[in-house]
Amino acid sequence: MSSSDQLVRFLFREKDVRGEIVKVAASLDLMLQNHQYAHPVKQLLAELVAATSLLTATLKFEGNIAVQVQGDGPVRFAAVNGNNRQQFRGVVRMQSEIQGDSFIDLIGQGFLLVTVTPEQGERYQGVIPVTGNSLAETLEAYFNQSEQLPTRIYLHTDIQAEHSQAAGLLLQVLPVDQDKAKLDFAELETLTDTVTAEELLQLTPEDMLYRLFHQEVVELFPAQPIEFVCGCSKEKCESAIISLGQTAIEEHIAEGKLDISCEYCNTTYTFDASALVELAHKF
Repeated sequence: MSSSDQLVRFLFREKDVRGEIVKVAASLDLMLQNHQYAHPVKQLLAELVAATSLLTATLKFEGNIAVQVQGDGPVRFAAVNGNNRQQFRGVVRMQSEIQGDSFIDLIGQGFLLVTVTPEQGERYQGVIPVTGNSLAETLEAYFNQSEQLPTRIYLHTDIQAEHSQAAGLLLQVLPVDQDKAKLDFAELETLTDTVTAEELLQLTPEDMLYRLFHQEVVELFPAQPIEFVCGCSKEKCESAIISLGQTAIEEHIAEGKLDISCEYCNTTYTFDASALVELAHKF
């Protein structure tokens, strides 16, 4: 896996603020390679990947997270599923032709949904209306509502025909003395607002943090690798076919074959009549 596909957490030792930097490149290419999404849609999905990674890292849990935007615009549904191991997959479903390339042009009026499913404990879902003019602004509103902690998120992408990348940076107040923490946050936010898309995409986390905060004492934690994991397989498709029931399988046998396509990686699994007969005999 590319060294650029990683998430790095950091902490300001003398201020009550924490942060994260995420970079996704090779794994993003793997997710996009078999899809024919339009350029603005690829950009939205890339931002969602970076954002989901940042959100996952803010949660101290083992389990899964799903970040979705749903709206009445051309993009009906866009979602990225991730887990605490920083494995992700994503999908977009369209409902009309694209008329513009901004976040609002794509989503229209809609909602952001964040669903957290820990391996131990209860499932949690937060829902807020799409706010502002970007995914980052909507996510900031989500944090301010759900955790009531001042949070800034910066997301940038570079989508090319052969190679794409996305990067994100998160700053968040620690849940301690809020008066002091908010002053610390405001000072650091002013510095972070100077970061450019090129810096976020191209600089190493170490170089970028030094460029922004060289007068601060910043502790970096070990990088966590990020990877695209679709999770589909022929075996899972066979289980899905069996779940259809014998009558349905026999109908597909009569048709001669059954194709099942994975919406995450666009791989198609073809089961001919003889393979379907074998599955029908498992009843």
